[in-house]
Amino acid sequence: MLPGIKEFLMEDVGVEDITTNSIVPPEHRSHAKIIAKAAGVLAGQRFARDVFGFFDKDAEYTEIKKDGDLLQPGEPVSTIAGLTRAILTGERVALNILQRLSGTASLTRKFVDAAAGTKARILDTRKTTPGMREMEKYAVRMGGGVNHRRDLTEMALIKENHIAVAGSIPEAVSLIRRTSRVPIEVEVRSMDELKIAVATGVERIMLDNWDTASMKEAVQFVAGRIEIEASGNMTLERVREVAMTGVDFISVGALTHSAGSLDMSLLHEGVKT
Repeated sequence: MLPGIKEFLMEDVGVEDITTNSIVPPEHRSHAKIIAKAAGVLAGQRFARDVFGFFDKDAEYTEIKKDGDLLQPGEPVSTIAGLTRAILTGERVALNILQRLSGTASLTRKFVDAAAGTKARILDTRKTTPGMREMEKYAVRMGGGVNHRRDLTEMALIKENHIAVAGSIPEAVSLIRRTSRVPIEVEVRSMDELKIAVATGVERIMLDNWDTASMKEAVQFVAGRIEIEASGNMTLERVREVAMTGVDFISVGALTHSAGSLDMSLLHEGVKT
């Protein structure tokens, strides 16, 4: 079970599910199904399984659709068979996870489709919900996107404030190389800074809030020597234009901070026989 799921359940249940425990006998068994109520991309089956398994280790969670599959309204997603208390008590948290992650996967797929036919890959960011980073980054992958660094140890990303403290881009790069061997990315604001960063031999350059004409110029200058990431206020309307400049990556914070949820519901189908 992924760390965090127990905390999600305890947040929802509190001391006990008074309604369910008052009405449903402890050994009562039944089955239910989860259905999609909107079109999109599915993500989160593995986590929903863990939710029901927390309350009933013998619960049978059967995936009808797999993570990454396209969903249409009314299509069944999964079935659950086991203790009725486990099904009813776990319902809300399981649906919350499935809906939220499927929303992220669905939005990611839209960005990926918009950039199709170019070399650009769609990246997520660290703008994730506290406690749900691993889940949300998983959902991005299910939508066809690529994960940026999971945490601050996987890559050094030198931004404007770091450069201000260090005094220059070369000095910031040098300070990191003295203490670590992780890949280094540098955020640059102009062609002059781009040229300086390229000369340091870092692994990736971030063009933050650049216009597309300047991005094309940057791509031509770098000529494939270093990976280039475009970032800043990326929208579905703009992403293809940015992808056509030849950048390697386009990072989109909205994938995890503004995706919304894909509506689903759980239908109880009666006593398990």
